[in-house]
Amino acid sequence: MSIQHDINEKMRAILIDWLIEVHYKFELMEETLFLTVNLIDRFLARQPVVRKKLQLVGVTAMLLACKYEEVSVPVVDDLILISDRAYTRQEVLEMEKLMVNTLQFNMSLPTPYVFMRRFLKAAQSDKKMELLSSFIIELCLVEYEMLKFRPSFLAAAAIYTAQCSLKGFKFWNRASELHTNYTENQLLECSRLMVDFHQRAGAGKLTGVHRKYSTNKYCYTAKSEPACFLL
Repeated sequence: MSIQHDINEKMRAILIDWLIEVHYKFELMEETLFLTVNLIDRFLARQPVVRKKLQLVGVTAMLLACKYEEVSVPVVDDLILISDRAYTRQEVLEMEKLMVNTLQFNMSLPTPYVFMRRFLKAAQSDKKMELLSSFIIELCLVEYEMLKFRPSFLAAAAIYTAQCSLKGFKFWNRASELHTNYTENQLLECSRLMVDFHQRAGAGKLTGVHRKYSTNKYCYTAKSEPACFLL
């Protein structure tokens, strides 16, 4: 955000929260969401954007992520419609051109989701733990302060936090430490932030992730108890 003069962290949070709802509405793959956010953040780190174009950056990033990850891609007109016709088809295509050139066509970046799939296998997770880990890590997508952590670190911390929440005590076994390369002590600071997000998920204005994980499709995961004892 240091190069941005017209937008701030709060506006980024509003955009990501909205995109999580769009992603859910279009029934896209999980990795598409994480790549979308990755593209937005890398673009904003290089290119100053005016406030009225921020949503355009968001929908264009989602379009690019869909082209990279999805089999069936939403058409440009769908994205224009979902953004309340705020932009024209030409504006989306111009932004797409600017984004791919700014990012030098580098779409293949490891996101937290990639690491999480791997680490969940190591943790011998069940459906409950997978959903809770996903809920926690999606809450982190909205939070600007979480960008200071590496994708692999975020994934490990989300799984650790989910395990603690489900078990009711601190739990990080040798296998998880071996596969993630992070110790429990290293994860604690990040994990405590995640517990705080979990506690506040249903409050405030940005509740997209909480609403998504409060549905039957996600087994009402948002209603699970946060691991407050970690605080």
